[in-house]
Amino acid sequence: MTEELGQSSHDFSEESKFNEHKRIHTGEKLYPCDICGKVFSQSKCLTRHKRIHTEEKRHHCDICGKSFSQNTTLTTHKRVHTGEKPYHCDICGKSFSDGSSFTKHKRIHTGEKRHHCDICGKSFSSARNLIAHEHIHTGEKPYQCDICGKSFPEIYGLTKHKRIHTGEKPYHCDICGKSFSDGSSLTKHKRIHTGEKPYHCDICGKSFSINHYLTQHKRVHTGEKPFHCDICGKSFSQNTALTTHKQVHTGENPYHCDICGESFSDGSNLNEHIHTHTS
Repeated sequence: MTEELGQSSHDFSEESKFNEHKRIHTGEKLYPCDICGKVFSQSKCLTRHKRIHTEEKRHHCDICGKSFSQNTTLTTHKRVHTGEKPYHCDICGKSFSDGSSFTKHKRIHTGEKRHHCDICGKSFSSARNLIAHEHIHTGEKPYQCDICGKSFPEIYGLTKHKRIHTGEKPYHCDICGKSFSDGSSLTKHKRIHTGEKPYHCDICGKSFSINHYLTQHKRVHTGEKPFHCDICGKSFSQNTALTTHKQVHTGENPYHCDICGESFSDGSNLNEHIHTHTS
């Protein structure tokens, strides 16, 4: 293993440091953050990460005023304003403002999914997606909004949600100028302009612009129904279908006809009803 990595253990002052170094090459991540669950290959990276949760944010963006605990994070953030994207994919030509997003993107092409759920066996390309998925099984939502009390399974969801209250939309489309509260929404929006559909079903070949749509589509083939009604036990392949179903139990009809005032439990029934007025 030592010769394969091109390094001798004598190049490192301690065997433990050498073992940590090897994880850079193998991708093994043994150091989880006990606050947010993010996982790291080296203890020093975990220590540096924990400052996000505990340390003073001394590095300030001179454009929007947002603060960060690390100067490197500030540098990456500033690219939101400048539009700089120094990381380029040599397969599809797409560019990224930070290295971690670039690394995750490359897994779209390679199909690599090294993070596995030990409950159902499902695999994911990033640890963050695995952690979010595992909360489907546990129902855990440890991150709570201090403004409205809404809870989320991962810290990213809470950060994005808070922008509903602040109105912050720091991500701008350089084609049409539309602004978004999070980078993933901007990425998805841009595919309207480009027509890009990078997510392909390996069973039937159908392509999708958003990974979430591919995940939903695959359940047509697998029959997976991970969303369960806690009242009657019925299962669904999509969370939206579960939400609509629950209105059978609650009697809620949130969709109203502007013409006659009749109410419906889901939007598709409302659309069918509206045709009775227009046909």
